[in-house]
Amino acid sequence: MLVNNVFGRYHMQKRHFRLGQPAAHYLEELVLNTSTDKRTDLGTAISTYVTDGCHLSIGGFTINRNPMAAVYEIIRQGVTNLHVYAHSNGQGVDELIGGGCVARLEIAYGGSGRFAPTCVRFRKAVENGSLLVEDYSNYQMSLRFMAGAMGVPFLPTRSGLGTNLIDRWGLPQAVRQNNAEIPDQKLIVMDNPFGTWQDTTRVVLVPAINPDVTIIHVQQADAHGNLRIQGLSFTDVEQAKAARHVIATCEEVVATEVLRQAPDRNQVPFFCVDAVVALPFGAYPTACYGHYDYDPVFLHEYRQTAQDDTRYQAYLANSIRSVGDHQAFLRQIGEKRLNKIKADPRTGYASGLDRR
Repeated sequence: MLVNNVFGRYHMQKRHFRLGQPAAHYLEELVLNTSTDKRTDLGTAISTYVTDGCHLSIGGFTINRNPMAAVYEIIRQGVTNLHVYAHSNGQGVDELIGGGCVARLEIAYGGSGRFAPTCVRFRKAVENGSLLVEDYSNYQMSLRFMAGAMGVPFLPTRSGLGTNLIDRWGLPQAVRQNNAEIPDQKLIVMDNPFGTWQDTTRVVLVPAINPDVTIIHVQQADAHGNLRIQGLSFTDVEQAKAARHVIATCEEVVATEVLRQAPDRNQVPFFCVDAVVALPFGAYPTACYGHYDYDPVFLHEYRQTAQDDTRYQAYLANSIRSVGDHQAFLRQIGEKRLNKIKADPRTGYASGLDRR
């Protein structure tokens, strides 16, 4: 399994084995170099890996563990024309779109729970025609990331049969033909090659996703890039393993020995990760299980602001673009607000939080 994952990473990075060079050489080069310190600052990580027009995947789910600090930094750096992939994301996707960073989006659901069942700037961009969106089911997106992580071009499923997801394409043929990173077809329906085995006559083939870069926020990482996610992992693990490059922001960087004490709780190995950024409250205003809850005050105010174009542009100017970094952004929020959403260590969530 380890060898397959390593060779898959080389394939995704378009690196080729040199004739006569033993495979063991590449294992040693990529895997056994455990002394590499991948810690860096957020600005450097974003400027190194997230470039205009690249294919970007972000982790998290609705208002849980979105890599928000990275999202805000992408907006500050003025990155544009991104092709974004997400499973069922909310605040992160909405702010990237609102910040003018996204040209195309492939997603299962874009919403921030009760605060915005459909993300506001996302909806506005679709309605005014400034964003191309291709819609998949939750399970289809999970399988697409899994296929990318496995190094196979597609996976079969029955998800989507009998629905118009098959026929409704958000990315036109011309866009697909001009971009080698986008499959020629959205989905393919074919007869079951095993006849009616498993009582299935037809299957849907969903294409793999291999982003240029995936960004996820986790609770713990070591300096080498071993990652630990507490609570639900959503599709973050598959998104990380499918990508050519991975930026991991984290609540804390811990010694490798800490992670080795319970190795079964570590989901992403270091050879998948390129940059580690220590960022307490790096998912704020979304939740990070075990550390803090989502901020209902922020999310309510954001929805109201996002509905008005003038107010939203002022928000971008005053709260994101003119703010130097995530720490300065958090200072605007204030320690009192942040203390209210800190998690109770017994439950992992904030106790007594007014979520109305």
